[in-house]
Amino acid sequence: MIKVYSEIVPFRGSHYDFGVYQGKLLLHSPILSNRKKQWKKMNRHFQIDRMEVLNAFQSFAPKLLEEIQGLADSLKMSFTDALREFGGYYIEYGNSGCSIYTDNGFMVRNYDNDPLSYEGRFVLFQPNNGFAAIGPSMQITGRTDGINEHGLAIGYNFVHRKKTRNGFICNMIARIVLETCQNKEEAIDLLKEIPHRHSFIYVLSDPDGSVIVEASPRKVVARTGNWCTNHFDILTEENRYRMQDSRQRWSAIAHRQRTLANPYDAFRMMNDPASGVFSEKYGAWAGTIHTAQYFPREKKIWFAIGGNRKPLIIDGKHWFEGKDIPVKRIKGELNSRFPFVNMAPLA
Repeated sequence: MIKVYSEIVPFRGSHYDFGVYQGKLLLHSPILSNRKKQWKKMNRHFQIDRMEVLNAFQSFAPKLLEEIQGLADSLKMSFTDALREFGGYYIEYGNSGCSIYTDNGFMVRNYDNDPLSYEGRFVLFQPNNGFAAIGPSMQITGRTDGINEHGLAIGYNFVHRKKTRNGFICNMIARIVLETCQNKEEAIDLLKEIPHRHSFIYVLSDPDGSVIVEASPRKVVARTGNWCTNHFDILTEENRYRMQDSRQRWSAIAHRQRTLANPYDAFRMMNDPASGVFSEKYGAWAGTIHTAQYFPREKKIWFAIGGNRKPLIIDGKHWFEGKDIPVKRIKGELNSRFPFVNMAPLA
């Protein structure tokens, strides 16, 4: 077992100032240097058409360009390099797991990946222009999941990365949804319009209920359902050939959800290593790193890193109303040999 942690990163203000602030934090963190080592062999994927990316942001989230400019200025990078590093466009995405379950009043999800890909940043951002949102970051500007001030929550599950097209990757799409959409209907419309790089399942939950959206670069469809893993139910032609692990976790949820009496039971189903849903396949980019439960009506978050943990309870409503939270770090343990990339330089 290895002890790990996520830093709480709160900020209220403009997107540009937020970018500058994050850049200053990154100057004293191993995150970017570690990522550079990890991505060195993948540079061929990072050639971008600057105007294409700028036009995409102008269409869907122009304020995020100001955040990227702030990062560039703070880190002494060219804007083009910052756009490549933090723009969430074109970049390849490794295989990963993830499982999501929803019921009346909540959405709970396991984020499964390799610890060496996890930034260890839990971000609370209230912009001058845009909706405030809370959630873990991915590639600094993106989000793995989260909830906004209107009680709209989002999570996603990887399906495949074959037949890619130019477009935004999952974490940037989640960020754009949280900052620009008030409810799941608006989010569905956005997901149908925005260009997708890869194929993912997005789950949207708001105070009125939840919906599952199957999205590929070629087609986007919404459907009903209460749980999903890493395969499509409607866009089946897009599925991978090997889906055994995904179907096993899907079946484990299907079996256990019948006996759930309350939201905490659902959290335990996802966070218990013996449940058949929580995974410890960290070396295969499929180990459960965090379990996050979002309550759209109350705007509360239950969050835990690693398995068999009691959740940290964050009152998002209070933070959205201007009150600070008295937490600096979220600590946890993983059955892994490797820490998060925010913790120490990689060899």
